[in-house]
Amino acid sequence: MNIFGFLKDLFILIGFSDINAEILKSITLFTIILLFALIVNFLIKKFFIRFIQKIAEKTSIKYDNIILKQKVILYITHLIPAAIIHLFMYLVFDEKVDYSFDYLYILKTIDNIIALYVYFILWLVFFAIVDVFHEIYKESEIAKRVDIKGLLQLIKVVISIFFIILVVSVIVGKEPGAILAAFGAVAVALVFVFKDTLLGFVAGIQIAANNMIKPGDWISMPDMHTDGTVLEIGLTTCKIQNWDKTISTVPTYSLVNKSFANWRGMEESGGRRIKRSLFIDVSTVKFCDEKMIDKFRKFHLLKNYIEIKTNEIKEYNTEYALKSGNTVSSRRITNIGTFRKYIEHYLKEHPKLNKDLTLLVRQLQVTPNGLPLEIYVFSSDQRWVFYEAIQSDIFDHIFAIIHEFELKLYQNPTGEDFRQIISKD
Repeated sequence: MNIFGFLKDLFILIGFSDINAEILKSITLFTIILLFALIVNFLIKKFFIRFIQKIAEKTSIKYDNIILKQKVILYITHLIPAAIIHLFMYLVFDEKVDYSFDYLYILKTIDNIIALYVYFILWLVFFAIVDVFHEIYKESEIAKRVDIKGLLQLIKVVISIFFIILVVSVIVGKEPGAILAAFGAVAVALVFVFKDTLLGFVAGIQIAANNMIKPGDWISMPDMHTDGTVLEIGLTTCKIQNWDKTISTVPTYSLVNKSFANWRGMEESGGRRIKRSLFIDVSTVKFCDEKMIDKFRKFHLLKNYIEIKTNEIKEYNTEYALKSGNTVSSRRITNIGTFRKYIEHYLKEHPKLNKDLTLLVRQLQVTPNGLPLEIYVFSSDQRWVFYEAIQSDIFDHIFAIIHEFELKLYQNPTGEDFRQIISKD
């Protein structure tokens, strides 16, 4: 017996026929059910969700804030109106009435719509749960070494495929197993469609397993014309912010099959390398006379070196060269060697260089452009602006002091040089 039969009696009393009164009763009941579901949904958002938010704000646990931020609870509450409609919609039609239409088909259609709605909400819920896990994971220590965003994106793809199968099964009226079997027939096509996704997933596993790269790393990829900081590593793409603030997007699998330099080791070492060469004019290299040696003794950085070196050379010449009368083979102090030692002592006392890392001043193979004198040190400040300032200060001093050693830097002839030659002629 239909407990809402009084509605039919009311419509008959108004003047409707028996069947029309029954139809109007069904429409009215369904409208009441919809309104009731909407009111319940509104009350839940108005009071229950706000109540949960206030509790979360007062607790010291941060996970509940993440859950609320990703709207997990809000999405779940959207299932309640669907449940209300599903439970009460069977009261709309009276099975004892001989309707002129197939009311069971209407009920089944409504049921299918509710199923599609529920699948959509559950899809949002699972996506939100994955995002919650990602937010919590990013707060952990292991997240600094292993980025799992690509893996989570793959999980979202799998979830989406699962719900697509359920939706299609509802629409076509087939079992999910049959839909899955039909998908197997197009598996080859899907491999081509999701080629980048599959390659990115495999690359993501290799990147995570080998700790090759993570967000925040500075990498250089010459093949991709990319040099900057990694912003995120996705399932199919990796975003890199270059130093000119442009954003480069490269395929994730290119991080495996193409070479790149990761500067993380430099950042973790506590220093940033300075490697630059001076090109000395070889024609200015010579032995030091007594006047030059006396001048070098007045240099604070060379005083001890000159004393030790002159005594060492004096002992050598007395024992070997001069004793045999071979003065040509005697050892003497050179301006290039003294200059090299001056730079070494200057760098060792520089307050902004990392003394725990390599500090080296060396000669390289002579070139048509002169004698390269390479400086190889590490600044203690890795920040780009300060690093460049330290490097510039060092070479400013070296360029200014080199004439004290009667050395000259090699420089190709300029127009002024040619004009001087012509004027002399």
